[in-house]
Amino acid sequence: MDVTSLPPTEDRLREEVEQLSRQLAAVQRIAASLSSVTKVEDIVHEALGLCLEIAEADAGSLVLLDPKKEKLVYRYVIGEAAATITGLEIAPDQGIAGQVFTSGTSLISEDVSKEKSHLRKVDEDSGYVTHNMVTVPLKSVDGAPLGVMQVLNKHEGAFTDSDVRLIEIMSSEVAAAIESARLAEEARLATVVRFLGDLSHDVKNMIAPVKTGTETLQMFAEEAFTDLDEITAEAGPEIAEKINDAMGTLRELMPELFEMFLEGSDAVQQRMAEIAGAIKGMVSEPTFEEADVPEIVGRVLNLLRPQADKSIVTLSVETVGDIPTACVDKKQIYNLIYNLIFNAIDACTEGCGVTFRTLTGAAAPWPEGNYLILECEDTGPGIPPEVKAKLFTENAVSTKPMGTGLGTKIVANVVRAHGGIIELDSEVGCGTTVRCKIPINQPPA
Repeated sequence: MDVTSLPPTEDRLREEVEQLSRQLAAVQRIAASLSSVTKVEDIVHEALGLCLEIAEADAGSLVLLDPKKEKLVYRYVIGEAAATITGLEIAPDQGIAGQVFTSGTSLISEDVSKEKSHLRKVDEDSGYVTHNMVTVPLKSVDGAPLGVMQVLNKHEGAFTDSDVRLIEIMSSEVAAAIESARLAEEARLATVVRFLGDLSHDVKNMIAPVKTGTETLQMFAEEAFTDLDEITAEAGPEIAEKINDAMGTLRELMPELFEMFLEGSDAVQQRMAEIAGAIKGMVSEPTFEEADVPEIVGRVLNLLRPQADKSIVTLSVETVGDIPTACVDKKQIYNLIYNLIFNAIDACTEGCGVTFRTLTGAAAPWPEGNYLILECEDTGPGIPPEVKAKLFTENAVSTKPMGTGLGTKIVANVVRAHGGIIELDSEVGCGTTVRCKIPINQPPA
């Protein structure tokens, strides 16, 4: 029978059946595709790609809420403007994305040029022209808003209600994947944090005898040298000279060695706390005070020079010009410098070099100037592009077999806590330079 000869009711039923069949086929494709991937990033990309294919659209994006920043962030983008738009941050009530995020209701924009809330500047900056669009909310199982999914520029015609339902089905799958990944991550973090708590307790117990023994030895050494001075004073010049020759080097080195032992013990415990914080994505609130940063650099170099010598890596320091005191958290800046230098030494092979520089920026208001530059340069193997792209982010990875990427997370946390900027220059085979710009003066609270 010809469809045109069917009564209107049957025609509508035929159309609805076809739409349901199309949706069922789409769900089967979604389930089959998503079951073959495990990482949430892969799941999102797979789902977004399928969504564009099924809806016959040109581009799409997944915009997720970042609770810490209270911003909607374009996390995943497919299309010719992906490189420009990925990472873009907007207010939760800004644009069509913010409108749908706030209302929780899907929206078809048949002509975005007529939408007052459309962010035209995004099109201008990216060079991509948006004509029509579907925006659907992403919600957790309990209905909490996670973000939105947007599908742009249908190849032919306008988006239909059927398209919206398909995209909503896809969005629910993506939301479930994100929620599952979040719960799995929370469980993993809870396990790791418990393990770190036990490990931190063990480390503290192991460090305590070293610290107590060093302090006791320091006390006995000071008393022994006092007694030795009295004996030397009563002895003749010849005996006094022999005693001074025999004990002079030891007496000169003892204070520095004691300081290294005690500072190293404190650094180990502090490192455990920083590692736990980095794993949880947290950093303690900084305590700002005036500090001599080159002096902190010197202390770190004294601690890491044996590591460089053992690896046969040249370790040097450069202080360019007069460095003013800076308002920083001394412990956090110590950890930043330590991790930069340690990671550089660890990445280098025998015969390479590591240079740490301290200098100041231009005499202009922040961020154009008025900052310290803490720069670590090495002549090592450089960083592969896939690792470089994630460095100093929550997804940082290590190129070492047993590496965790925690060192770079600690650096990023400290720079972020100081309101600074990280710059990275690296090329495989040509070494790496990490440049941290830290404001000299912190803004009022």
